Amino acid sequence: MSEIRQAPIEGPGVWTGAELDAALAQVKDTPLEGISRDNFSLPVLSSRLTALLDDLRAGRGFALVRGFPGEGYAYADIERMYWGFCAHIGQGLTQSSDASFIHYVTDGKLHPSQGRRGVGFPRKLKLHTDLTDVVSLLCVRQAPDDPPSRTSSSLTLYNEILRRQPEALDRLYEGFEWDRMDEHGPGETPTTGYKVPIFSHKDGVISCQYNRNWINNAAERNGTPLTDDESEIFDLMDEISAENCLEFPFRTGDIQFCNNYTCFHGRAAHAVVDEEERKRVLMRIWLDTDDPRPFADEAVIRCGNSRHGQMGWTPAEMLSGANTKPRSRRADSAVAI
Repeated sequence: MSEIRQAPIEGPGVWTGAELDAALAQVKDTPLEGISRDNFSLPVLSSRLTALLDDLRAGRGFALVRGFPGEGYAYADIERMYWGFCAHIGQGLTQSSDASFIHYVTDGKLHPSQGRRGVGFPRKLKLHTDLTDVVSLLCVRQAPDDPPSRTSSSLTLYNEILRRQPEALDRLYEGFEWDRMDEHGPGETPTTGYKVPIFSHKDGVISCQYNRNWINNAAERNGTPLTDDESEIFDLMDEISAENCLEFPFRTGDIQFCNNYTCFHGRAAHAVVDEEERKRVLMRIWLDTDDPRPFADEAVIRCGNSRHGQMGWTPAEMLSGANTKPRSRRADSAVAI
């Protein structure tokens, strides 16, 4: 018989939902923009969240947290707890034309204003990246038929393209314009106006950004549809990513995090539900992190897709009114690129 431990267990694995409740009580009357890791204290969980961030940056690039409290809480309180929790990972940003920090992924009444973006609809969501360092999704209520979520390594994709069709990498490094989906601001172009690399390289580190729909839309808007060769490369990328994806159940109280430079995310389709109280509801937060990785051109690769219109602003910038003025993505430029 093994020795019986006589001492209590300590460390980040020992925690209760009461810690989140206590943190919520501290910020119950605080506007979302005023909640930060400093006033949303998670003393027991903080070391675990630091390890999670390290894994997102330099490890698998994907993390799944289960058991986040939600049952019996008003949505406004779930938002505060979720925002405060994520503040220990990175800085939340606005992510739509209505300058929201918490984006509701649903086809119900909470569906936000978002230009031509098709977020929350029941159809299959192909593997793709979002427009910031890390994307986080909290399942508040899953659809009745329980569609699985999916994630796939874009670094594995790179290796497979290198093995199967290495000549395609030149075109992927060159990149493509992305559509801004009618969420650009005054004086900004409806597409990026410059090519954003799908794969880029700096100091031995590969980064990837890929959303086929947004690239296709830009090509169509500019009157230069993708060539057959380019479409075939994207077909190969989709095929490889699907072959190597991880499919997992995503249920109430689960939070997923994806590093958008190393991982794709998506999900299976689900059946249409008419009753509002049974519709699928996720909350989404976009996060910037400190020193995420080296970039060949940070203004284009990290900021080129995410900083336009009312997207990509921090709470401090919103409170200062910076979102009402032209912005620069380069230190030496007074206007947006």
